[in-house]
Amino acid sequence: MTKKRNEIIEYPKYKKIFFCTDFSENADYAFDFAYGIAKRDEGLLYILHIIPENPYKAYAELMITGEDLEKLQKAIEEDLDNKFREHYVKKIEDGSKFEIVTISGREDEEIIKFAKKKNADIIVMGTHGRTGIEHVFFGSVAEKVLRHSLFPVFIIPCKKKFEQL
Repeated sequence: MTKKRNEIIEYPKYKKIFFCTDFSENADYAFDFAYGIAKRDEGLLYILHIIPENPYKAYAELMITGEDLEKLQKAIEEDLDNKFREHYVKKIEDGSKFEIVTISGREDEEIIKFAKKKNADIIVMGTHGRTGIEHVFFGSVAEKVLRHSLFPVFIIPCKKKFEQL
């Protein structure tokens, strides 16, 4: 069946919105889009941060006492709590549903794995807009997620590049 030109297409309602953050300015910009979708559709907003695994973790554990490791872990958790609160939670209005999630691992793999586990409706994330050699060395988490996701992915371009147009 062919759609008529003037026929309005019903957009999908997104009930599980996954917002991925590295707490950068680009992520903060993408948050406005994710939160807007969640608010519009009265959905649950997952605010997801992936802590990259440290390849030298085993060495650190050999050199630092268990007590110092606990103190370090607690400091990291407090820092993350402050970042979530400062960057996002303070912007969320009463009545909006959200959940904060922190996972350790490889960013793109963990985002996709968590989205599958929770059956995401959409993944929203910003991109740094790296090109050339910088892109070769640092890659793009957004690009990898887009390439491997079973769910719609809404990529928000770098705000600074947008403002330069």
